[in-house]
Amino acid sequence: MTYRNPPTTPRKSATFDDYTLSEIRRAAATGIYDIRGAGAKRKLPHFDDLLFLGASISRYPLEGYRERCDTSVVLGSRYARKPIELKIPITIAGMSFGSLSGPAKEALGRGATLSGTSTTTGDGGMTEEERGHSKTLVYQYLPSRYGMNPRDLRRADAIEVVVGQGAKPGGGGMLLGQKISDRVAEMRTLPKGIDQRSASRHPDWTGPDDLEIKILELREITDWEKPIYVKVGGARPYYDTALAVKSGADVVVVDGMQGGTAATQEVFIENVGQPTLACIRPAVQALQDLGMHRKVQLIVSGGIRNGADVAKALALGVDAVSIGTAALVALGDNDPRWEAEYNELGTTAGAYDDWHEGRDPAGITTQDPELMKRVDPIAAGRRLANYLKVMTLEAQTIARACGKNSMHNLEPEDLVALTIEAAAMAGVPLAGTNWIPGKNGF
Repeated sequence: MTYRNPPTTPRKSATFDDYTLSEIRRAAATGIYDIRGAGAKRKLPHFDDLLFLGASISRYPLEGYRERCDTSVVLGSRYARKPIELKIPITIAGMSFGSLSGPAKEALGRGATLSGTSTTTGDGGMTEEERGHSKTLVYQYLPSRYGMNPRDLRRADAIEVVVGQGAKPGGGGMLLGQKISDRVAEMRTLPKGIDQRSASRHPDWTGPDDLEIKILELREITDWEKPIYVKVGGARPYYDTALAVKSGADVVVVDGMQGGTAATQEVFIENVGQPTLACIRPAVQALQDLGMHRKVQLIVSGGIRNGADVAKALALGVDAVSIGTAALVALGDNDPRWEAEYNELGTTAGAYDDWHEGRDPAGITTQDPELMKRVDPIAAGRRLANYLKVMTLEAQTIARACGKNSMHNLEPEDLVALTIEAAAMAGVPLAGTNWIPGKNGF
């Protein structure tokens, strides 16, 4: 009798998974690295790995519908004569006109204003749509200097000196030629249709002493009225925060690697920087060591999605958060209503990240006049305002459950972690224990 061995079930490699194999084939066929937008897509330790300890006998909760829970925040109170006062601790991150369409920028301004918060210009200068519809507008001062002029610095409500970005700390920006329209070219003083690659560092300073001089220069230009932010990518948050404070910043913005970008190398997005969760405690510790916690405000961005994320970030010691990708989704980015057109581009709703190509069916990350018509800035602004309202209500609900009459009274003691990694990063106990990994050498 002949016995035949049963066939072995095919087994795919965890190292060489389907995506990795497709990237090898793409690289072999094209000889160029992949460029895309958005942020890191790999799974990282994040706020989902933290839980709140609601009040019971040892803590006294607040009544959700009768007892007040304050959400306001003041940014830039260190030196600025006119600090920013916001109704909610959720701001809109810098996203440039050029990367985004004019109607999308207008919608961001409308939504932020309805919600009592600020929006941010991004690279490439200030548009009248955004300035006209933003009650509070932060002007980004980037290495490229594209669109920069002193008049707009004075028209802004705050200035953000961008040193780094979470998706690409140490790297410069990209805006490919297909998105350099006549208007974008005029604003940035660039040739139409030619790829724009921003510098990775500022041209007129190389370290914190030079940054201090630059901040003083910006204060003189704006008559010491405007708060000066310094934004860094999440790489060395302790030292970068400390040096930003030394240089005279009113506000420090730390952007984790889940933060998005208009376009950069895929290998950069997925392999450079630290998770947002890992950046918060070192940045807070730097402020505490310098005696500047709450005197210099800390904003954290990168992967903030809902009110729970907001509350957890505040509990870890930040003053406010900033959203970018989530704001675009609220406007209509990656909406399933355009699924057929996403399919034609070789992707699907929820995965579209080729923002650099300028063919966004939703009309948000494009300069195509016909596609831009799909964005109604009034309706999109209302959707953003609704989303910000829900995030705020969610965070308030959690704060009240923890017995806090202000969202800024949340603290690390209100949190536990589900994983050892999250416990170590956040500096809170592993759930069910009093163990904080790494504390006191253990």
